[in-house]
Amino acid sequence: MKNKQDNFRKPSQKKPFHHGRWRFRNLPNPDLTHGTRREYVSFLRKMLKFQNEQVDIPDGHVIPQDLAAEHMHKHLNSDQDSLTWLGQACFLIKIDGITILTDPYLTDFASPTPFAGPKRFVASGINLKDLPSIDYLLLSHNHYDHLDSKTIHQMKERRDMTIVTPLKLGSYFRRRGFKKVVEMDWWDSLNANGVTVHALPSQHWSKRTLLDRNKSLWASFSIHGKKNKLYFAGDTGYAPLFKDIGKEYGPFDYALVGIGAYEPQILMKPHHTTPEEAVKIGEDVRSRTLVAMHWGTVRLTLEPLFEPPGRFTQAAAKAGYNETQSWVMSIGESRPLI
Repeated sequence: MKNKQDNFRKPSQKKPFHHGRWRFRNLPNPDLTHGTRREYVSFLRKMLKFQNEQVDIPDGHVIPQDLAAEHMHKHLNSDQDSLTWLGQACFLIKIDGITILTDPYLTDFASPTPFAGPKRFVASGINLKDLPSIDYLLLSHNHYDHLDSKTIHQMKERRDMTIVTPLKLGSYFRRRGFKKVVEMDWWDSLNANGVTVHALPSQHWSKRTLLDRNKSLWASFSIHGKKNKLYFAGDTGYAPLFKDIGKEYGPFDYALVGIGAYEPQILMKPHHTTPEEAVKIGEDVRSRTLVAMHWGTVRLTLEPLFEPPGRFTQAAAKAGYNETQSWVMSIGESRPLI
């Protein structure tokens, strides 16, 4: 099959478009916009008002950790593939007998410090000690609500697992003693014990310090097993690239799509999807079932915290997905993949 990198090269280019001279960049998108400095300052001021926010958690949003662990292990011990949501973009996926953990953020703060910054208002769906052996840890990018240093430190005894990251993010794990680290460019593929993992584009950015903006790549992933094909969108704004993914790698059985962190739109549209755009991604990649993520865990933006699910299910129904095809899971919930 033709290398998809060729679709984004000019005849004179030796490198694909997303490989800038010094930093990675998004694929061309005529709708890509950026806010002004004044708009960012206004946003940060409004976010400060939520610093001591008391969140009223709706019934059923979170399953108690002991019960969640019990249900998870029942699914892990069955012959079926399964999916457990731990909050934000962190899922435990069992597929063809292997376990994959995505974007691990299981402690309190989405921040470089352990005592300040955006803080989870609900605990992780599963306590770290109750997680099973992890075969593959799948990272979409390096933001703190997806790659949590404290979580990684607490997983230091699990160094037999294979870490899969976008380009230039592998050194983060090698420095911490992990030996099995695979870096992937967009369109690369990996044979994960018989399950095929493809690293695919997304529209986002990367940064962990003041000096490393877009020095590492970001990605979405497809996960192809014998019975099920999953698409993990990672963190992304809406872009035309998803139709290309659908054509080349779809259809999918399940698409894990972000439905939160979208206001104010003038700032967030390039980086995060609204619930309606999340459904559009699912349509573009030709997924049979949509699974909501990236909401209900930590406040990152200004929209009402529990607004996204209603908009998501309404948009999914309008697009022709019935109730069994648009999942809004509880944190800690496990479901079979059939």
